[in-house]
Amino acid sequence: MRSLAEALAAVTAPGQPFETTEVELDGGPVRRFVNAPPTLRDVFAPARGLDETFLVFEDEEWSFARVMDEVDGLAHALVHHFGVAKGDRVGIAMRNYPEWVVAFAAITSIGAISVSLNAWWTERELAFAVADAGLSVLIADPERVERALGPAEREGVAVLGARLGDEAPAGVERWEDVVVPGRTMPVVALEPDDDATILYTSGTTGIPKGAVSTHRAICQALMAFASGGTVQEARRDTPATDAEPSGPQCFILIVPLFHVTGCVPVMLSCFLWHFKLVMMYKWDAERALELIERHRVTSFVGVPTQSWDLMESPSFARYDTSSLRSIGGGGAPAPPTLVERVDRTFRGRPNLGYGMTETNAYGPGNYGEEYVTHPASTGRVPTIVTDVEIRDETGRALGPGERGEIWLRSPTLIRGYWNNPAATDEAIQHGWLRTGDLGRVDDEGFLYVEDRAKDMILRGGENVYSAEVESAIYEHPAVYEAAVVGLAHERLGEEVGAVVMVRDGDDLDGAELRDFLAQRLAPYMVPTRIAITHEPLPRNPAGKFVKREMRARYFDATA
Repeated sequence: MRSLAEALAAVTAPGQPFETTEVELDGGPVRRFVNAPPTLRDVFAPARGLDETFLVFEDEEWSFARVMDEVDGLAHALVHHFGVAKGDRVGIAMRNYPEWVVAFAAITSIGAISVSLNAWWTERELAFAVADAGLSVLIADPERVERALGPAEREGVAVLGARLGDEAPAGVERWEDVVVPGRTMPVVALEPDDDATILYTSGTTGIPKGAVSTHRAICQALMAFASGGTVQEARRDTPATDAEPSGPQCFILIVPLFHVTGCVPVMLSCFLWHFKLVMMYKWDAERALELIERHRVTSFVGVPTQSWDLMESPSFARYDTSSLRSIGGGGAPAPPTLVERVDRTFRGRPNLGYGMTETNAYGPGNYGEEYVTHPASTGRVPTIVTDVEIRDETGRALGPGERGEIWLRSPTLIRGYWNNPAATDEAIQHGWLRTGDLGRVDDEGFLYVEDRAKDMILRGGENVYSAEVESAIYEHPAVYEAAVVGLAHERLGEEVGAVVMVRDGDDLDGAELRDFLAQRLAPYMVPTRIAITHEPLPRNPAGKFVKREMRARYFDATA
């Protein structure tokens, strides 16, 4: 096998599809793809008029042409009916429907900023984002219309409802009454460095942060994802064999579109390269197996939990999964035993990506044989356009094998956080992103992510920040102090645990607290294991909670 450096040199050479050029930015040189689309509008436009199937949702099949007719109609309505101008924010609050894809393409094609709202959010969480982003319009499905209508009315935000049926609630306009498919797409001048998206990520202070990406960053990420297979092929000593899965590319969407993974490497990659995208109404392993067989799905991108669910399904042996070329994704660590089992069970190979909202999901990746032999690593660095450094507390770069914080430099990075310059300055310094993750790079160039400096729990691909959950727990009048910890879970990777000290004279049990939190937090954030105590929680001399001790004392766990 050729070295990674040799493969990258060949793939990025002048005249190649993935040719790169070096530009000098704050913090030093950054590699960019020469042939990347300049804006998202340029990603979508070539799909106009194509008869091939793009989206499959339940019994619906939408061709690229139909999707683009709807995109053009919605874009026209946003500009001429709702008065949306370049730079305005338009929110999307819905589960994975075809209209989500249409809305995203229409919003970004007219120079507005698409604001992805978590479909799990409660009314209170939606209210925060609606106000924080300063939305002009909110596009929502029936369930989210019900939750977000109050906040939208208070902020003077117009609401457009998708899939509402024959009648819409007062103050809400129906998609069918406003969107005329095939209307002319408004002419808007876009630049690569214009803002395109805001994706909210939970903050360590308990307040969500809106991560802002430009058209350039997203388009660079799309090219980076597409280059992965070409780089791996360039490393081969011999061409791929006929025994490997082949056929038209087809992705299955098993993660939310409001998360960066579902939006960028899955949905937008399919839009750009004209792949079929099979959308699931909700995650169900047997239904996924049925769809993989029926549509000859080639790429399965999710969290480790979902790979586990497929193989554990009692119906697994009944379905043909031989079309799968790639099984994996990111969002949570995968146990080495799972990597080995995936490789043994499927014709396709396992893979893992280390990315985040702040990198548009792109980062170092581990593929196939190297993932099997190095299952604890997230892959070799640098990547085709991403540089990686391990730094100590002072920002000094460390050598091979030394443990420190992982810093990334890439053209795929976000511009910053919406209306939050302090958080932006803390996270992005001289063009480098401080990930908050701790790790090391070995002598072979393999990156290992070993811990998280940020107090975050990865529950089945969902980021749960302890401070956000703790803030909600403290709203209960019986709570004196509380700490939230991540606990190892075989299927989810981690589950949310909480240790709560109640006030003298008060009483509280886990079920009551869970009911209380269910009114304030998304379901995945509510602790599944709660320890109640009347004793002060363990702290170190600096007054900080000692969470490792809490895991051992209250949950008999060390992870």
